[in-house]
Amino acid sequence: MPYANSEAMNLHLQAISPAVAPGAHAVLVLDGAGWHTSQALKPPDNITLLCLPPYSPELNPVENVWEYLRKNKLALRVHDSYEAIVEACCSAWADLIAIPARLASITVRDWAKVS
Repeated sequence: MPYANSEAMNLHLQAISPAVAPGAHAVLVLDGAGWHTSQALKPPDNITLLCLPPYSPELNPVENVWEYLRKNKLALRVHDSYEAIVEACCSAWADLIAIPARLASITVRDWAKVS
């Protein structure tokens, strides 16, 4: 989506909801971005939003994803257009998720393991 706002976040939540297994409930961990904490959000019944405390990037596994993408796929590049930026980001994302074990290793937190 071209904008990060409450409208886009609501559409994102609606896209996630059908992917939750029937009878299951998802918890979506969010940072303090304004569109994550907006009163305009309407999460589906099968999703709970869990906002992390402010200034706690060490609790947010996606911080490692951004660091990996910046260091390995998106740093030190100049793009000629918005479309080129979107293509570079899509390509970097596709590469990242092509190997699920790599993504898991980047986002693992020792304290968050299921016993």
